[in-house]
Amino acid sequence: MTVSKERKAELIKEYGKDEKDSGSASVQVALLTERIRELTEHMKSHKKDYHTRRGLLMLVGQRRRLLGYIKRNDIEEYRSLIAKLGIRDNIQ
Repeated sequence: MTVSKERKAELIKEYGKDEKDSGSASVQVALLTERIRELTEHMKSHKKDYHTRRGLLMLVGQRRRLLGYIKRNDIEEYRSLIAKLGIRDNIQ
């Protein structure tokens, strides 16, 4: 249920400034989105896995906080990021 090394490097290259930029907020949001999608698929077949559900909700909250930070600092980057990732705009 983790993101593979190759997929992580691909996401860092796509959303980061360079290959070593794994700490910027947009890269973190992209990595969290990938993990959230994997866990969502897991939860579809394992409905009573409450430990995974709690972890999933924590990841969603963390992504929401990071998206709020990006939206406050650079609204254009925020709009392009949610469009590329295919997530809804519900950050106040």
